[in-house]
Amino acid sequence: MSVTTERDVLAFAEPPEAVLAALGVTADGLSDERAAQRLARFGANRLPEPPRQSAVLRFLGHFDDVLIYILLAAAVAKAILGDWVDFAVILAVAVANAVVGYVQEGRADKALAGIATMLSLEADVLRDGEWHAVAADGLVPGDVVRVRSGDRVPADVRLLEATSLQVEEAALTGESVPAHKDVAEVGTDAGVGDRSCMLFSGTIVTSGRGVGVVTATGARTEIGRIQTLVAGVDHLDTPLTRQLARLGKQLSLLILLMAAVMLVIGRVIHDFELGELVSAAIGFAVAAVPEGLPALVTVTLALGVQQMAHRNAITRKLTSVEGLGSVTTICSDKTGTLTRNEMTARTVVTADGRYTVDGLGYEPLGAVRSSSGSASGASLVDGSDEVASLATHRDLAALVTAGALCNDARVARDEAGHWGIVGQPTEGALVVLADKLGWVSTSTRLAQVPFESSTKYAATLDELADGSRHVHLLGAPDRLLARCTTQRTAAGAAPVDVAFWEGVIDELGGQGLRVLATAHRAAPGAESLTTEDVGEELELLGLVGIVDPPRPEAIAAIADCHRAGIRVKMITGDHAGTALAIAGELGMVDVGEPDSDGRVEVLTGVELEAMTNEQLRRRVRDVDVFARTSPEHKIRIVRALQSFGEVVAMTGDGVNDAPALTRADIGIAMGIKGTEATKEAADIVLADDNFATIERAVEEGRRIYDNIRKSVAFLLPTNGAQSLVILVAVLLGLALPLTPVQILWVNLVTAVTLSLALAGEPAEPGIMKRPPRSPDEHVISRPTLILVLFASVVIGVATLVVFVLEKEQLGVSDVHAQTSAVTMLALAQLAYLLNCRFLGSSSLTWRVLTGNRLVWVAAGALIVLQLVFTYVPFMHDWFGSAPIGARDWAITVVGAVVVFLLVEVAKALVRRSFPPAPTPRRLATYTSSSSSSR
Repeated sequence: MSVTTERDVLAFAEPPEAVLAALGVTADGLSDERAAQRLARFGANRLPEPPRQSAVLRFLGHFDDVLIYILLAAAVAKAILGDWVDFAVILAVAVANAVVGYVQEGRADKALAGIATMLSLEADVLRDGEWHAVAADGLVPGDVVRVRSGDRVPADVRLLEATSLQVEEAALTGESVPAHKDVAEVGTDAGVGDRSCMLFSGTIVTSGRGVGVVTATGARTEIGRIQTLVAGVDHLDTPLTRQLARLGKQLSLLILLMAAVMLVIGRVIHDFELGELVSAAIGFAVAAVPEGLPALVTVTLALGVQQMAHRNAITRKLTSVEGLGSVTTICSDKTGTLTRNEMTARTVVTADGRYTVDGLGYEPLGAVRSSSGSASGASLVDGSDEVASLATHRDLAALVTAGALCNDARVARDEAGHWGIVGQPTEGALVVLADKLGWVSTSTRLAQVPFESSTKYAATLDELADGSRHVHLLGAPDRLLARCTTQRTAAGAAPVDVAFWEGVIDELGGQGLRVLATAHRAAPGAESLTTEDVGEELELLGLVGIVDPPRPEAIAAIADCHRAGIRVKMITGDHAGTALAIAGELGMVDVGEPDSDGRVEVLTGVELEAMTNEQLRRRVRDVDVFARTSPEHKIRIVRALQSFGEVVAMTGDGVNDAPALTRADIGIAMGIKGTEATKEAADIVLADDNFATIERAVEEGRRIYDNIRKSVAFLLPTNGAQSLVILVAVLLGLALPLTPVQILWVNLVTAVTLSLALAGEPAEPGIMKRPPRSPDEHVISRPTLILVLFASVVIGVATLVVFVLEKEQLGVSDVHAQTSAVTMLALAQLAYLLNCRFLGSSSLTWRVLTGNRLVWVAAGALIVLQLVFTYVPFMHDWFGSAPIGARDWAITVVGAVVVFLLVEVAKALVRRSFPPAPTPRRLATYTSSSSSSR
């Protein structure tokens, strides 16, 4: 019989016998000979090594940028002319830019290798009728394997036997608690998280044992499929990357056009020699090319990386720093990201009362408060503030005792002071509840019936301090309710009120709580306990509602995101009810409010599966909660959002999140609880696993982008003024006011030094109250472009005026006049730097002199360097400069002041012509929704 795989037979939807038959094996497994044949056919049980680019090609890839091409062209032109100093300096800028990018992004190709580290190394296999420990990469479809508590599942396995088997699948499915496994098949439409008869490669067995047949190995497993998704996902450029590429192309076309115009006019009108024209054209190109722009952007982003690290956001790719600032939608995983990934008892219900539990997570701090009224009349909303105790609330004491005794979990605190649970999270929630009430065990366990997925409860036989013996049960409320005939009340045992308890179960479940029930019965003289001994006439003690609570700081961060015009969507593998309830607490949705079509805004993986891409596209912006999702669903959601031009950030911690993180504009991984695969696929890693850090990182990204815009707006007039000076000189037939090497001095020393000062500008007021910028918005907006052009003209005219005044009116030499022109350029740029500190408001304020010490460091450095340029003899030889006197300095200082004042007038006119855009309706909607939710 030919061997098929899980893909062919849908092993989870077939009984074990059918799966074995399809695989051509029996429950006795394979022989070594048949296993070797299948190994040759299917290959080793390991994930294939992804194709990787060599280090040399990765480094050369950082030169693939239009602006870098312009730099290299300028360097080649200098080499042709024999100006080797200029050639070396320009080339150094290009190489430095590539080195910084290579160092920051060099480890990004390890995303797929991170997944491979999750695979098991060994497996227990039934070969030739005997169990053997073999290397996991030798497994083949048809092998029969067994797993026990603590084992890592070595391949995708269809269960043949299961005893109290629970598996931690959070990294694969996003489930916050271990999944119960059994042998029974499930429906053909069951998602990965609902395939209870399957074990998946890379997951961990937390309790019990099982035997199963391997259905898929290597790349054909679920984890292998995710690796394939990661490898096949195309990563998008950030908005800044796209904008700078567009700016570079526009600049290159403009430079070529103006150089051609200058050549034609110089030759036709002024009859210049061809050699002179070529030299002037090269000088114009060097003047027009913003050599410092790539270095400026790189250094600004690198400084932003350091600032982000101080805020617990570790940036793996430079451009991701800026990309955060343009995010319009954050798609977040629930478990461990928006929530604490720590199951917590929140509500306790007995026949006599209802209790609310304070505190979050596993730290045993917090009071248990009694709600007013009786059980049948009280709401599950908090009532009075009366603190309950075991001594005064016997009903609560009985429930807590049963939950704590029928329990194998314990609370532990690590060296760093973090509280955790050893054992099952749901059981741990009851242990923490008991600790909060000061419960201390004085009993002895005599026997135990472990949890079984078939019975859905656990039971213990305990001898209490008074010598009496009791059977205590903890499990699914429907299963225990069916076994109970009485319920505990203050007056003693009373007939169980089935309708009441079913209503409470539905109410707690509707709040997204995971509900457990406790029960007991007296067992005088009992020495042992089996499933048959548990009994059918039990006394119900009450219910406990458990939840993985939302992070308090995440609630505030989501509200801040809404005010900033950023939509937050939850994409989780958890159940719809739980996800919707948590989303309501987080302020993401109004729970219970249907949309215009009467549907509650939550979509499940099954519903997504039935949708076409166009149907999903129509719904995706209106839905904020997606439940029971698979990796493919997450990618579809991200792509649907991106089809509207949304800039999407995706967060996650499990390997199932890696493909979506790769596809998103910005992938964000959890640093503490995240898998290595997720961290390597991400652009940014949160060192504290805190969603609030994302909000702070978005603010930092907006600040960095603002500063890049300011720096670019500051830098371009330097090139504009220089090229204008040369262009006008050629058009008017004048001697060149600036030589190419002097232009290089201004570009690489003056401009870059000053523009870096703007990288330290603090965030502008209200930066998180404005909507996200459009991804199509140019790095130079229309008002800023007008300002850049005006500043270029003003600075260029000032430079020409100083040159002509010095040469024609004062009769100084060309070298002396050129030095004065260079000084005029430098000081005008210093004045313009102050204009650029507040692009959207007036700089005629004392604030322009404070708040950024880098401005004065850069100003001081500029003046020192300009003094060196002017008065150091070897600089005269290198750059053709000459000493100038006090009169020349006075002229240039006055010119700089005039430049500052004229630019401020232009800024005022621009602000009047281009008032700030009104807040978009979408931002207002988000803010309103956030407020109402909270």
